[in-house]
Amino acid sequence: MKKYLLGIDIGTSACKIALFEKDGTVVASTTGDYQVYYPKEGWAEQNPDEWWSAVCKAIKQMLSAYQIKPEDIAGVGIDGQSWSAIPIDKDGNVLANTPIWMDTRAQSICDRLNQKIGADRIFELSGNSLQPSYTTAKIVWYHEQMPEVYCNIYKILQSNAFIAFRLTGEITHDLSQGYGIHCFDMRKQEWNDEMCEALEIPRSFLPELVPSHQVVGNVTAKASEECGLAAGTPVVAGGLDAACGTLGAGVVKPGQTQEQGGQAGGMSISMDTYAADPRLILSPHVVPGQWLLQGGTTGGGGVMRWFEREFAESERMKADVCGKSSLNQLNEIAEQVPAGSDGVVFLPYMSGERSPIWDPNAKGVYYGLDFSKTKGHMVRASMEGVALALKHNLDIAQETGAKADELWAMGGSANSHLWTQIKSDVTGKPIAVPASDTATTLGAVILAGVGVGLYNSFEEAVKMTVKVTRRHEPNMENHRIYQKNYETYLAIYQNLKDIMKKNGGSKE
Repeated sequence: MKKYLLGIDIGTSACKIALFEKDGTVVASTTGDYQVYYPKEGWAEQNPDEWWSAVCKAIKQMLSAYQIKPEDIAGVGIDGQSWSAIPIDKDGNVLANTPIWMDTRAQSICDRLNQKIGADRIFELSGNSLQPSYTTAKIVWYHEQMPEVYCNIYKILQSNAFIAFRLTGEITHDLSQGYGIHCFDMRKQEWNDEMCEALEIPRSFLPELVPSHQVVGNVTAKASEECGLAAGTPVVAGGLDAACGTLGAGVVKPGQTQEQGGQAGGMSISMDTYAADPRLILSPHVVPGQWLLQGGTTGGGGVMRWFEREFAESERMKADVCGKSSLNQLNEIAEQVPAGSDGVVFLPYMSGERSPIWDPNAKGVYYGLDFSKTKGHMVRASMEGVALALKHNLDIAQETGAKADELWAMGGSANSHLWTQIKSDVTGKPIAVPASDTATTLGAVILAGVGVGLYNSFEEAVKMTVKVTRRHEPNMENHRIYQKNYETYLAIYQNLKDIMKKNGGSKE
């Protein structure tokens, strides 16, 4: 009897591969690295073929290292980063690197389309404001800036759909990723031909829309040879990484909320009624019949990875001697600094910012430095800045009527007890932490499990697999301190945004 489910996560800095038993136990896991390319200011792109190579290498390594029989895998689920624009030709060849979610090169295209069509009209249909980070303007950018690529485009794929295509040969677009293209009718959850024409996007570029748990095909003989999975293994469409992480954190009921602690930050509130706000992100949940009202920020766990890379050389040198990773050492020095970082406030706008300010020119800022401040102050302020961005999104969501009473944390950042407590204190909300490192891949395998009939429902799957490891309650004294920092946080951006725009500018 087939006893395993395989999850593939196409993240920004790496792919993660994890093998699960039916009860959610992780049997094996591995990662595969690839690059983000920054050829110009405002550009951030990746090579999808490098994703596939990393996935194949990682799967083969995992199967070999853990002596897993490929025939024992019942199904494959895939999640992926949002807002890719992968152009493939009729033979399935990738025609160009895809701009990723951090890319803001197409700002002027958004400005023009919002003016020509009407920002309100676009929002009314799609439930999302037209911003350069989304897929929409990237497709138009190909037309205007890379005509040699555009004229050979057969389909535009999302990240998880690309891996599913490489595995099965089938071209699809799952519903949870539909929102990245603004001719997606959010209420009807189908492509709108009239808006395709208005946005200058050929309808033929858009693949068939399918539910995230639908089996779209089986591993081909060619893919089997390349990645090591057994030919014939069922593959489901998969979905948006934030939505799969939301499912893997246990959020399957309206009102439940996921807090995201991966490379990017943010939150996802599950709803069974349509409620959109142009300052936030609305997408279908991978759980049918629900939407996710999301806040997506550029500053998440990636802030600490950046800080460690640039400022933690001494900690890296000590790591072997003290037996603690450089990140753990940074965590310890941050713990010595009081809540509020003695007035140091950080704006985590490290690649512009997405919701709720939608400003591609926004920059990271440390405010409040003086000779008394230490590296510990900067580390803690970095963590607090990410938490303040989370609060900003939650506050906007509450204005729409989507209130979050408790957060379910996921992502590598949730491994830090300090950082999770800071988020609880800043937001004033309790936080439950399931198995944070595997929430996203767990969500992908739940989709696979439901798709192949291993689980009878999403609720059954979550009950069997999601296990809370710890809880955090907000310290309300710290919350009052953070309220003052939050006011400063908002004021810093308001006072600097014109300078940021003047010095950043819109680039294509």
